[in-house]
Amino acid sequence: MKSPNRAFKDAIYEQFARIGKAVSSPKRLELFDILCQGPRTVEVLAKETSLTVANASQHLQVLRAARLVETEKEGLFVIYRLADQTVCEFFLAMRVLAESRLAEVEQIKRQFLEGREGMEPVNREALLELVRKGAVTVLDVRPAEEYNAGHIAGAISLPLKELEQRLSDLPRNQEIVAYCRGPYCVLSIQAVEMLRAKGFKAVRIEEGIQEFRALGFPIAVNEEV
Repeated sequence: MKSPNRAFKDAIYEQFARIGKAVSSPKRLELFDILCQGPRTVEVLAKETSLTVANASQHLQVLRAARLVETEKEGLFVIYRLADQTVCEFFLAMRVLAESRLAEVEQIKRQFLEGREGMEPVNREALLELVRKGAVTVLDVRPAEEYNAGHIAGAISLPLKELEQRLSDLPRNQEIVAYCRGPYCVLSIQAVEMLRAKGFKAVRIEEGIQEFRALGFPIAVNEEV
């Protein structure tokens, strides 16, 4: 028979393990990354993660059972959101741990970016200071609903799918800085490649909204979410 002390420890670590089990899927981690940007319907989440709606729903139910996400009904749609900001902070801390301990992360990233124009390392601090001062044109190339949920104050919303049609709206005499969801989002990579091909001076900054918030940048939220 277990001692009360052992029963207590087993019960506590069993609960902790619920979180580990819930996040032990690559697709569920990707869902976290998107939900850090703001609430989404299961249909949007499925499309963003290349899952069927049924599979996305199953993954989300696992996260909900661990009380990491919550749902809200809006008309015919079910909206998923992170339970609170600490869930996103947990995801970011886990990502940083993986980056620091797993050399494969940097290798995969380097191989993907190798040879892509405009993806060379930049002086991050200097670039962030230009962003902070408003000395560059900052483009948020995420979908509009993500921009509305939270964006760098002063950034222009220009979703990637609209970029080519709106090039005439952009200044050619100022450097353009594009950002999206963070270091593993490819939207800003595609945006910079398109802008450079059209003769603009453009660079990508790896940081996303959560990183900008941690760095102390003012984050604006539109009423229309």
